[in-house]
Amino acid sequence: MSASAAAPTPAILAFTETASSLDEIRQAHAHMLKTGFINSPYAAGRLVSSAVGLPEAERPAAVAYAHSLFARVGVPSSFIWNTMIRAHTTSGNPAAALLLFRRMLHSPAACTSLQAAEEARQVHAYALKSGLDSDIFVTNTLIHGLASAGFTMEARKLFDRMTHRDHVSYNALISAYKTTETWNFVISGYVKLGLVDEAMELFTAMPVKDVVSWNAIITGLIREGLFYEALALFREMQSSEVRPDGCTLINVVSACAQAGALAQGVWLHAYASKNGLRVDGFLATALVDLYSKGGCIEKALQLFNSALKKDVSTWNSMIYGLGSHGRGEHAILFFRQMLAEGFSPNATTFLSVLSACSHNGLLDEGRRIFYQMHYGCLVDLLGRAGLLKEAEDLIDCVAFKGDASVLWESLLGASVRHGDLARTELAAKRLLDSCPRESSAFVQLSNAYAAMSRWDDARRVRLMMNLKNIRKQPGSSTIVVDGVVHWFLAGSCF
Repeated sequence: MSASAAAPTPAILAFTETASSLDEIRQAHAHMLKTGFINSPYAAGRLVSSAVGLPEAERPAAVAYAHSLFARVGVPSSFIWNTMIRAHTTSGNPAAALLLFRRMLHSPAACTSLQAAEEARQVHAYALKSGLDSDIFVTNTLIHGLASAGFTMEARKLFDRMTHRDHVSYNALISAYKTTETWNFVISGYVKLGLVDEAMELFTAMPVKDVVSWNAIITGLIREGLFYEALALFREMQSSEVRPDGCTLINVVSACAQAGALAQGVWLHAYASKNGLRVDGFLATALVDLYSKGGCIEKALQLFNSALKKDVSTWNSMIYGLGSHGRGEHAILFFRQMLAEGFSPNATTFLSVLSACSHNGLLDEGRRIFYQMHYGCLVDLLGRAGLLKEAEDLIDCVAFKGDASVLWESLLGASVRHGDLARTELAAKRLLDSCPRESSAFVQLSNAYAAMSRWDDARRVRLMMNLKNIRKQPGSSTIVVDGVVHWFLAGSCF
């Protein structure tokens, strides 16, 4: 691929990501070749990812096609490397995966951004399965890969099982034991296994501790229900030269909520404000939970309303807190507001709002929400099975049709997946009738038009969003690594 790259349009990316057959992948590839989009690493990565994600029936041909695409990428990103390695391992071709993995480890462009964690584990598993681990070259490569990805313990176990070792074997393992980061990896590994005593021994023996080290061990104590021990360790951290960060506060505030240590939680809230730490997202959720459980529901409401970034967990904590303080009707209002702002309720949401109804004698509301939850599951089940007409008829006949936004949202997603444009348009209209600012209705309708190459209609829907100043909240995932919470947005490049 040439160095010149045009920026791919959202429409062609949407078509690529929703492709359901190899023919559609080829169409997207042809369009990208014609327009020059294929020279964009991001577009090439999306194309490869969509190809290897096709249904099982087309998997062998799709993986071969993806590999031919991969071979034409000048400098593959770490995303493309990882996608191809995963495709070969899950397709039962460990030899090809291992060769790619070795090439990736020697590629500076890939390794500068690479933490080849899951790929190292997958290739290791397939090497064991196929007997390739008896080869010293293969084993050295795996040790190097596991150590580079931070899996020091697994690299050491593999090293210990070797019957023959050379200087490369020793160098690969020694390189894993150099930094504080490695200590943190091992401590986090013990914590994930529930081996808190072993993690504490390592933590105590560490020559130099950073904030990640403290966060990892505090997280481990909280996971095991040792809230008072976690608070004691936090007090010890305060006497050290290491300053707590946002992740520390989230963990310790959670421990305060569970241990009933309201005063210390209030101090942590003040500490965050004084040191310029934003009180929203995870920290806001932890503090709302703290104040609710500590009997300060007004303070919880004040904090909730001032938080700029809220997620489903924040809403859940507030709804549960209101219900447990005898404010059942207020909890239901918050539930409705949550839906109106485009948040999708989860199991905890329904449990929280049903609990509020139960504690406050709201029988009719509780029954309606209970039916909504179960009808929602049934609509989703019918939609995934392709029985869209039956799902639509069910929504039309339910008793609470005036508040069926969750059901229409389920049908909308199913209609998009099954390519039923007419029903997609209907579901989007019904959803927007009850929730005029529901961003997912606009986005899914636009994607459906784009998938059918109706670019003008897709552009019209996006323009309507802009005119109404409606923004889709980006999909996000979180992962805790060494006690640090990492927040990834959909479309992030790694």
